[in-house]
Amino acid sequence: MAIVAQSTRYGKVTRTILAWAVGLLFFFPIFWLVLTSFKTDADAVKPEFLFFFTPTLENYLNMTENYDYWRFATNSIITSIFATVFTLAVGIPCAYAMAFNPSRATKDVLMWMLSTKMLPAAAVLYPMTFLTKNFLGIYDTHFLVIIVLSLINLPIVVWMLFTYFKEIPKDIIEAGKMDGVNTWGEIREILIPLAWGGIASTALLCFIFCWNEAYWTVRLTTTEAATLSKLIEGNRAPEGLFFGRLSAVSAAAVGPIVVLGWFCQKQLVQGLTFGAVK
Repeated sequence: MAIVAQSTRYGKVTRTILAWAVGLLFFFPIFWLVLTSFKTDADAVKPEFLFFFTPTLENYLNMTENYDYWRFATNSIITSIFATVFTLAVGIPCAYAMAFNPSRATKDVLMWMLSTKMLPAAAVLYPMTFLTKNFLGIYDTHFLVIIVLSLINLPIVVWMLFTYFKEIPKDIIEAGKMDGVNTWGEIREILIPLAWGGIASTALLCFIFCWNEAYWTVRLTTTEAATLSKLIEGNRAPEGLFFGRLSAVSAAAVGPIVVLGWFCQKQLVQGLTFGAVK
């Protein structure tokens, strides 16, 4: 018994050490990003100032005063929120129909939607740019960014919601129909309350994906609808990368998402494990 207890204790200690090691490994890039943001561009590339240097707020002051950080941040907030809402507004009814009224083509449609994520973005960049600039006239607008972000994330949202909705007993929906509840009533009064955890986690992930999207937001905007990704990309010049300023802008861009994930981690984990335990 003593040997078993000692082995169990060593196992717990080993798992704890491994968990801390993995956690620190994932946290280190963020730590290094924040650390570099308090260095000047010159100090950021000097080995002698790797850990010991004189901190400065020059990069953050330059970001807010000369780069108009708040305008880019406002654009990111607007496009991410509206794209998330629009994606859920389309995704919830779509996943509901597939989960509770499936057909022979349901699995094929789900696979087709997922396969669109495999399409190289560069393959459709020129047609998208040409059409939005010359025909539709919506290039560099919030509307274009919101539509593009919604279409990019819709397959993932539908797949996640479909998985959550499949865990809800179909008898509950059938009972609602027998009581005279229409389709929208079933979604609003039965489905959403029962799958709220899954919907919340899907919304959080969709918002994070929208916020972090860089390829399309950089190439489909110039000034009016430019997001924080565009601001980060703007710290590249023919002379090279300005690592101090680049780190400050990047830290300010990922900071809100890190804070949001920290405060919503309980809901996120609850939604991601929805239906895992019967």
